[in-house]
Amino acid sequence: MRNARFPESLVPRRLLRLAILLALAALAVANLPARAEKADRFKPLNTESDLPGRIDLLNQVVVLNGNVVVTKGTMVIRAARIEVRESPDGYHTAMAFGTPAQHATFRQKRDEPDEWIEGDAERLEYDGKSDVIRFVNNASVRRLRGSETSDEISGNLVTYDSGTEVFNVTGGATATAENPGGRVRAVLTPKEGSAAAAEAARAASTAASAPVQLRTAPTLGDKP
Repeated sequence: MRNARFPESLVPRRLLRLAILLALAALAVANLPARAEKADRFKPLNTESDLPGRIDLLNQVVVLNGNVVVTKGTMVIRAARIEVRESPDGYHTAMAFGTPAQHATFRQKRDEPDEWIEGDAERLEYDGKSDVIRFVNNASVRRLRGSETSDEISGNLVTYDSGTEVFNVTGGATATAENPGGRVRAVLTPKEGSAAAAEAARAASTAASAPVQLRTAPTLGDKP
């Protein structure tokens, strides 16, 4: 059997086309925006815990107990007990169980400098295929800029889609001293860098620098 040979005139052209395609591909990758939290979807899921757990290889279920931590890129879930399952198509789901006194917690980096999504509830349900997490029972979800809370939503059920960054809240929150009616509540602040945010910052600075007004108490007469 003879070896196939290409005409010599075609070799330089093919090499040139290949080089151009590789250069264009490298340029496209270089211009992609850095989205750390978006890349979390493709990172491996890692777990650790303090107490013995159960691993069911047949049904692809892992049950962990005692200060459990689940990480996937910048996403971190903490709870007293977490169940992790793998679907036949390879996606992971996790159910994290807390208590009314000690909630399960969630934290993930946003696609903005030093901004995070943070939340807690009695139970968390994470779906790796849809990239959606549900905060169930007495839920509270916050957007943080650095260490300061920028926005906050509370209710009985809060659903967060980390791919679209859309929140849905259902049902009232558990009644507390601050929220005796148990109503759905949201606190929103102006977007950083906007005119509204600048005006709010100026107002806060003016209020903080204003001199404290002292009131003179009436002179007390001598006691009889």
